[in-house]
Amino acid sequence: MQDLIEGLNNKQKEAVLATEGPCLVIAGAGSGKTKVLTHKIAYLMTEKYVKPWNILAITFTNKAANEMKERVEKLVGEATKDMWIGTFHSICVRILRKYIDRLGFDHSFLIFDTSDQRTLVKECMKTLKIDDKMFTDRSVIAEISNGKNEMLEPKAYQTQYAGDYRKEVIGRIYELYQQRLKENNAIDFDDIINYTIKILTENEDVLEYYTNKFQYVLVDEYQDTNKAQFTLVTILASKYGNITVVGDNDQRNI
Repeated sequence: MQDLIEGLNNKQKEAVLATEGPCLVIAGAGSGKTKVLTHKIAYLMTEKYVKPWNILAITFTNKAANEMKERVEKLVGEATKDMWIGTFHSICVRILRKYIDRLGFDHSFLIFDTSDQRTLVKECMKTLKIDDKMFTDRSVIAEISNGKNEMLEPKAYQTQYAGDYRKEVIGRIYELYQQRLKENNAIDFDDIINYTIKILTENEDVLEYYTNKFQYVLVDEYQDTNKAQFTLVTILASKYGNITVVGDNDQRNI
């Protein structure tokens, strides 16, 4: 244990040792927030004897995830291979590859990139006879993405923005866009988290499996979470309540 907390300041030690229940760490850039997470993971495994597959660590970029894996591996060795460390989206894709058939998709589903999205939105606008000079594909995609980040499905989006002409039109495009995605056995980047939440909330066996599995949940750069991401981590940590989040309140309100 001394090796793990050596070099940590008092507040960092306090956060590392606070293993049970929720833990919020707020600190500025360069203050060692990620170090707190990596040392806490190592502490859980070496001092609390938590199995690596019972720990979930979430970051916002692949680069950050790889860096976290490397730093944890230096502390605990190859046990990191059995640990779930990744971005929100990579974690969710792992779940979707196993259970997306519950939503009527094939396991070999496609993930549309921005170019695919633009092509599909243009097709939808053409079908609906919507002027692409008034509604550009980029602006429509951005608005659909905003709606998904707020967890608004097409009908809910249309209801919420009834009376707003521009958003009413986008709501129609959004509805057809989702239908066409499914016809192509495809999802877009924003669907990844929302569909994972949908599977978890609508399938008790899947929910039980993952809430039992992830006894400890740790989230880096928590200030960047949107509603869907917040909902996901809340669900995954709901059984044990052992969630540690770190963030910088100078970047965004936490």
